[in-house]
Amino acid sequence: MSGREPDAEVLVVGAGPGGATLSYLLARSGVDVTLVERERTFEREFRGFGWSPGVIELFDRMDLLADLRELDHDVVTAGAGSLYGERVELFDVDSLDAEHPYIMMMEQPTLLELIVSRASEYDGFTFRPATTVTGLVAEREQVTGVEAHDRAADEDVTLRGRLVVGADGRYSRVRSAVGIDAGLFDPILDLVWFKLPVEDADPASDTQAHVARDGILVSFGTGGGEYQIGLPILAGTYPDLKRAGIGAFHDRVAAIAPELRPALEEHVSNYGDCSLLEVAPGIGPDWVRDGLLLLGDAAHVASPIGAQGNPLAVADAVAAHATITEALERSETPLPAGALARYETRRRPAVEETIGLQRRAERAMGLFLRYGHHVPPSLALRGAKAGAGLLSRSRLLRSGIERMALGAADEPVDTTRFVD
Repeated sequence: MSGREPDAEVLVVGAGPGGATLSYLLARSGVDVTLVERERTFEREFRGFGWSPGVIELFDRMDLLADLRELDHDVVTAGAGSLYGERVELFDVDSLDAEHPYIMMMEQPTLLELIVSRASEYDGFTFRPATTVTGLVAEREQVTGVEAHDRAADEDVTLRGRLVVGADGRYSRVRSAVGIDAGLFDPILDLVWFKLPVEDADPASDTQAHVARDGILVSFGTGGGEYQIGLPILAGTYPDLKRAGIGAFHDRVAAIAPELRPALEEHVSNYGDCSLLEVAPGIGPDWVRDGLLLLGDAAHVASPIGAQGNPLAVADAVAAHATITEALERSETPLPAGALARYETRRRPAVEETIGLQRRAERAMGLFLRYGHHVPPSLALRGAKAGAGLLSRSRLLRSGIERMALGAADEPVDTTRFVD
């Protein structure tokens, strides 16, 4: 790095769950950290509302859980589905060997505001909202900072640090700026999301999935008075769906859950009331370079199946915190890739396992969407019940589900570095 002093020891780009959590942990460990966020506020659309027992345990270890419980949220301890009109039990969180055997459903804006507020209690923390990163600063092929535009001041700024952390999501500018591929797999599914008020979505409120001959719906509370409902479709078919008109969309959803039609017609009047999430998971080939570390969706894109994006990002932040704080003490400036490699070595196996489980579930759903309407409902129902019996008996299958629910808690929070 040049003779200029860094603006911060660590620059974190992106104030999502991973970036906000890492910034809090670093600030609490006495590290000068600047969190750069392109949006002015947290009041924007997020797709992840579920916080699994494993990530709740991490929040507890970070001394955040008591504050989070004061925010608006729903608690889920069990899940059920409607299978060809027959109710079936899907999961029972109480049966897991978890410190906190429940799922928290919570809007992300309030959660992120809380974490950033807690980070702001430490003198070394700086938050720069409304600041768009436009590129990286590099010297001798080492990342030494970011170029950005501060929209509040309407000026271009250069921020330098010993480490830049890309936590800026699946379309990460930081990742792209260093030429790291997202490693995306060929997509199988897309999801069309829409929201309904709790009182109008009540017929769906006690089930998390509807499976019928005409397709699948998934639904869950957001902790904010709404239900989010997703319609899985085959990848690339959304333009055809839109061309058919919103009435055809109503028909398609109502064919799966007829009780939702009145609420659909009242609250989903056009495709502007929907949003498309492309389910294209992937794993980047490398997550660290000299002066650079990637985490969350910037390093590996999770699909929404099993609600794993948030747990993976928070677990990444915990592992990155341990690696970064040690590297800051022992390494030169900028932090070399060799000193950061422990983070990737630690996290990659868990990420590959989780995304592998998601891909298997995607393939099964894709087959159902293609061919399920050819299967007589009575035969499909018998097959599903047989599958549920296999799940209850299969240690391997149960282990996979438990890993997705609890895996985040495998990361130890290094509280020994906390300054208070």
